Amino acid sequence: MFCQSVCAQQDGYWDKDRATTKEIVVTARDRIVVKTDDFPVGTTELIYRITILDDNQQLAGSLVSVLKAIPDPTGISQGSAGAVFLLSKISGDDKSKYAIFSSNELALDYQKHGTVDKACLVQDRPLSKDAQRLSIEKSACIKPTTTNLWFAFESTNWLMKQKIVLEVVPWVDLKLSRGWTVANRKYVIDQCKTSALARKMANSDDFCICVEEKIQKQYKFQDFKSRLAIEQAKIYKDYGNACFNETGASKAVYDGLRLKAIGFEKKADYGNAIAQYAAIIKDGKGTALDYAAIAYDYLLTKQFGKAIQYLKEGEKLDQAELLVKLNLAHAYLLDNDYQKAKTIYKEYQAQNVNDSLSWNNKIKIDFQHFQELGIQHDDFKRILKMIDN
Repeated sequence: MFCQSVCAQQDGYWDKDRATTKEIVVTARDRIVVKTDDFPVGTTELIYRITILDDNQQLAGSLVSVLKAIPDPTGISQGSAGAVFLLSKISGDDKSKYAIFSSNELALDYQKHGTVDKACLVQDRPLSKDAQRLSIEKSACIKPTTTNLWFAFESTNWLMKQKIVLEVVPWVDLKLSRGWTVANRKYVIDQCKTSALARKMANSDDFCICVEEKIQKQYKFQDFKSRLAIEQAKIYKDYGNACFNETGASKAVYDGLRLKAIGFEKKADYGNAIAQYAAIIKDGKGTALDYAAIAYDYLLTKQFGKAIQYLKEGEKLDQAELLVKLNLAHAYLLDNDYQKAKTIYKEYQAQNVNDSLSWNNKIKIDFQHFQELGIQHDDFKRILKMIDN
């Protein structure tokens, strides 16, 4: 029993502080509507008790005090001993019909016309006392968005007024009490998808779910929603940076930019190819090969100084990357610094730039490509003669 109580309390609790207790007087043959107090966020079920009293009668014990002996709603639904005491130990001789409505408009329509077609619960048989449990799974009265209910009573006394005591105690799910309903989670995910990082991705679903989960763990929804727009933007940015790497989105985005760059290069659109590599490098995700590639595109557009600048940065990342070294030799040669170019060409001519292409053959391929694009230099022949000897 102890374990059952502790485990249940971890899942939720009876919110006794926000329980509704109202004593209503109904005149003979009259109908009256009573609105409950606001339910707390995370209400998934409730217990209500209705007791009809004679003028001088008092309740023997409140519903709140009864629920102290019942740690969670399952104890009631399973017919625990405590559930027996949900019904008042005292009630008067009078009886009343009642119905429960989910909106004020429906309740007022009942009050005027007595129609119960749209009630979520109807008790047509007059009772002197009643108690029930309403849950989100089994009752149309309780929904994730429910904040109030309207109890409507009809007196069955032809001559005398009735005194009715209504007690309602909500059960609050701890997890849902943080306000993270499906709609609120979707709100955060939709906002995330408009962020700069998300717009870089072909599919940002996993990324934005990661951001939403981090926000959900740190904040109650209302606390998050009440923050200034600039504060929310910083939260999205901070968690976005973390999720960018955690979800693999970073690799996917930058691999996508590399593929775009290659596509532009095949179309000889070197300006746009440079832009893709520049975006990668600006975000601090550039590899030595990215620096080699952007520099090569700068060479093809005759921007030799910029090529040298990027290649020197690429050398800092990987001194052993021969494509960086080769492109640096090309840049020096085209920038009319023959001696620096010759030193590099000669130093690595016995090696391969990758597993299947020799350094010397790559020089020949590049020189031919340069010439096809109208990039000529008198020293091409001197370099080719040097590496062939």
